[in-house]
Amino acid sequence: MPTMRIRISLPAQTLELHADDGRLLRRYVVSTAKNGAGEQRGSYMTPRGRHIVRAKVGAGATPNTVFVRRRPTGETWSPALAAAHPGRDWILTRILWLSGREPGRNRLGEVDTMRRYIYIHGSPDAVPMGTPGSIGCVRMRNADIVELFDLVPAYTPVDIVEFRIEAGDWHELAAAARPVREEVFVREQNVPLDMEWDEFDATSRHVVAFDPAGAAIGTGRLLPDGHLGRMAVLPAWRGRGVGRALLERLLEIAAAAGQRELVLHAQTQAAGFYGRFGFVVAGPEFMEAGIPHVKMSRRLA
Repeated sequence: MPTMRIRISLPAQTLELHADDGRLLRRYVVSTAKNGAGEQRGSYMTPRGRHIVRAKVGAGATPNTVFVRRRPTGETWSPALAAAHPGRDWILTRILWLSGREPGRNRLGEVDTMRRYIYIHGSPDAVPMGTPGSIGCVRMRNADIVELFDLVPAYTPVDIVEFRIEAGDWHELAAAARPVREEVFVREQNVPLDMEWDEFDATSRHVVAFDPAGAAIGTGRLLPDGHLGRMAVLPAWRGRGVGRALLERLLEIAAAAGQRELVLHAQTQAAGFYGRFGFVVAGPEFMEAGIPHVKMSRRLA
């Protein structure tokens, strides 16, 4: 079983490396395709969905080593070399070659990520990061790709997603979080409106997931005493990694705040999800807002 996984956010232009239990190990700024997201061969777009690192190329190569077709050319990138070859797409230092895991979406036929030669790779340090600019691959700083290359084994899962996560206080994120919680808890699950809104929102840290258009699609919160709650994802976005990303950001916030133990009241049907992040059942099933729940907890230190 893999012990790490990579998430690349196209809207945020970030690459995050997480442990399987949700701990953030690294976060890098990257640059994905200038043409946006897409899987079609010849589109020069960055593919979405579930992938793996199929192969690692360039171990031990000197930083700025130039690769063509995954082989070193004998060149070392420099401003003079770049000036002599304007318009060349520079693949430098290390390569993580990606392969899709979803037949028909990013694997096989005209949408095959591996046959499109989509890599995570090093780039000249002068290339801007944090803004789309590649012709399909994921560009990284040379120092960053060297570090990532050494951390991850082949077959590490890679999720390329079209959402971003923001964290903030209630006054910053209430307008985005409210519609999601009302849709999921009040309308879908019939939680009474007066039970949904409480005094804890004002003192909690909140996270909200946004789609490429900036619409809120998921949310969650962390109370000062270490209670996690109000985790909700809109139906159209379930099964696409949004819940995992929200929980991972809350775990990051809790760790940064020095919290040692987290507690949550999980809907019983969601207990398995939290169990994958190290939460364990800490009591019998009980009813809350007419929905079966179990108390779960996890140590952070």
